[in-house]
Amino acid sequence: MRMSLRYRLLVPLLVVVAGDAAATAWATRSAAASAERRIAAQLRAVAHTLTEPPTFPLSSRVLEQMRGLSGAEFLLVRADGTRVTTFPDPETTPPDETELPTNPSDPTVDLGPPVSAAGAEFRCLRLPLRQQPNEGGTLFIYYPESLRRTAVREAAQPTLILGGVGGLVAVVLTVVVGRRLVNRVRELDQRTRAIADGDFRPMPIPRQDDELRDLCRAVNDMARRLAEYQDALKQTERVRILAQFAGGLAHQIRNAAAGARLAVQLHAGDCQADDGESLAVALRQLARIETNLRQFLDLGRPPDTVKKACDLGVLISQAVSLLQPQARHAQTALVWNAPPDSAPFAGDPTQLGHLFLNVIGNAVEAAGPGGAVDVLVRDETPNWVVEISDTGRGPPDELADRLFDPFVTGKEQGIGLGLAVAKQAVEVHGGRIGWSRRGGKTVFRVELPRA
Repeated sequence: MRMSLRYRLLVPLLVVVAGDAAATAWATRSAAASAERRIAAQLRAVAHTLTEPPTFPLSSRVLEQMRGLSGAEFLLVRADGTRVTTFPDPETTPPDETELPTNPSDPTVDLGPPVSAAGAEFRCLRLPLRQQPNEGGTLFIYYPESLRRTAVREAAQPTLILGGVGGLVAVVLTVVVGRRLVNRVRELDQRTRAIADGDFRPMPIPRQDDELRDLCRAVNDMARRLAEYQDALKQTERVRILAQFAGGLAHQIRNAAAGARLAVQLHAGDCQADDGESLAVALRQLARIETNLRQFLDLGRPPDTVKKACDLGVLISQAVSLLQPQARHAQTALVWNAPPDSAPFAGDPTQLGHLFLNVIGNAVEAAGPGGAVDVLVRDETPNWVVEISDTGRGPPDELADRLFDPFVTGKEQGIGLGLAVAKQAVEVHGGRIGWSRRGGKTVFRVELPRA
């Protein structure tokens, strides 16, 4: 049978509270009995005073004094039938003597049975008087039931209140703590169900440093890893599907671009045109198209890396010269802050060239007409740092975290491969790439380790 965690916490508490109630009841009864024994002891002391030699005549004045000391009422019936009493009515009838204790000095004797006298309830004791000068008389001691109840209540009340309040506070605290604990467990249950439905957002970490906080951290870590696995799976699936769908088309376009480049080379060799630079730019653009198509076909496969000595400044200069016609056509200022010294590096020049072409070309397109792109390289030992900044608006917020994923782009005509290829090239060389917004500009930062 399924039992809620709240009730699993409450059941042991109820057992404890039941035990507390039983202990309180026992303590209350013990306090009441102790109060009655104290009153009985007081009356025994009175009896001892009145019966032990030397005795003295029990006059009305003496009985009134004893009444003031003990709170009890007294009725003396002498052997000749005369009465002396502290009751307002001197004709008060004594109770049946057969029902009363005969020796109130005995420690086992209590306050006696309940009786009625003068319109009130009393507990009554009978005291035979045989010594002179009271021989043959009988003294009846009436202790008011109201005083007995008050004494019992005052003795038992503190224990009863303390036990009741303690039990109530324990129940309230357990209910509150149990409810909070159950609510936190339910939040964890809802969060795990959301993760199962594909929502991998982290849940808030509670302030209480306990096992549930550790469990929340473990759930968040699990959600983060599942999100990474899902992203990797989606990326792999996108690459696989696109490779199957567009591989043949890209292969054909690449062949056409290679043929066009060969035709331009033959034309440049046959014609002695003055505008040789234009033909050279056309050849470089065709080579770039062919290279991009090769990247598309190779995307998702480990690249063949051939590292050798090169100069980052030279590679960036070549990329800038290839992109200058595009920048002039778009009316975008492309500024290359060439370093005064060389920037030696051991890497694959082809992959690095693709890296700079993609990132700088992306910045030119983002800056747009009237915008500006600045490129610089500097030495931040142990790394070379290349920064490409543009004055464009920056990537949309919804793409900020996935900007380097394949096929993620905010351009209407883009396919989202440039930055993915750039990231792949940087990681092959042991570096890292990132972007940020600084001073109203979008800044891409490439770090390449010297070693």
